[in-house]
Amino acid sequence: MTRPAAARGGSRASADRLARLLNLVPYLLARPGIEVAEAAGDLGVTERQLREDLELLWVCGLPGYGPGDLIDMAFDGDRVTITYDAGIDRPLRLTPDEALALVVALRMLAETPGVANRDAIERALAKIEDAAGDLVGAPVAVRLPGDTRRVEALRAAVEGGRALRITYYTAARDETTERVVDPLRMLMVGGRAYVEAWCRRAEAVRLFRADRIDAITELDEPAVVPPQAVPHDRTEGVFRPSPDLPLITLRIGRGERWITEYYPCERVEAGDGDQWLVSLRVTDLGWARRFVLGLGPDVTVVAPAELAEQVRGAASAALDAYAVPAPVTRLPGGEGASGAPSGDPAVAGRTQ
Repeated sequence: MTRPAAARGGSRASADRLARLLNLVPYLLARPGIEVAEAAGDLGVTERQLREDLELLWVCGLPGYGPGDLIDMAFDGDRVTITYDAGIDRPLRLTPDEALALVVALRMLAETPGVANRDAIERALAKIEDAAGDLVGAPVAVRLPGDTRRVEALRAAVEGGRALRITYYTAARDETTERVVDPLRMLMVGGRAYVEAWCRRAEAVRLFRADRIDAITELDEPAVVPPQAVPHDRTEGVFRPSPDLPLITLRIGRGERWITEYYPCERVEAGDGDQWLVSLRVTDLGWARRFVLGLGPDVTVVAPAELAEQVRGAASAALDAYAVPAPVTRLPGGEGASGAPSGDPAVAGRTQ
């Protein structure tokens, strides 16, 4: 399954520009005082694009990035001359540590779900390993966290265009369901692997976290993706708040302010003292109840009243459970589970 055309086009344009920038400095060094129009024609870009490239090149250079480190150039009318090249004219020489770091990074990239062109990564990796020789001969194995076999099975289904039957745990509703899905793509968000697919049960595009898929069966039928099944933009994260989702408002203390950075909030206002009023969208009130209960005592539900009642009920039930003495199991020989004799006053007191 390929990525949308817009995404492929953006990635290709970025790669082309990077290659052009890397060639631009030696090209200009060999042609001091060349006219911008002539250079644009040689490079196959417009004058406007070339000037934008030169502006970007102006803020590139060596670490430190002071006036003596950045690439510098001089303009004389429509002519440009490189006056300081920041060493880009020299061939790249990698230290053993740099070569090993590149190899590890490329191996990790090759293992990452959602990578569009793994063949290109493998070719680049082979070239670096061949050039570095024994410098990167150390046994380094790179694996992403999580169930590698599950991720590989999902990736194979995406690449092979096969439908899947999955058993999936939905944390927001605390339930496990069986679904038939038509995979669209694999992707990595926040360090976790996901498969985005058309869910026949929901009749919509859904995102499934790989480590919450309990079972996978590849069906003997191709994936059938309807025209309306369009992958969502996940650049801002997995959760996408929308006006139709429940809005909750919490009063939080200083220790819980981290949630305003971790979760997308619609409103954050300063309250009395160190308290803040925070409003955010949630998938459902069941998830919100578990979320609030896990935050601690310095949180108060302001709205909706239904959520406040659910939290109050769950907290009361938990306290009631602690108030009931646990039964003592009798063991052979007249001893309790604690190992104390049955006549021990402490054991007798717990069983009354």
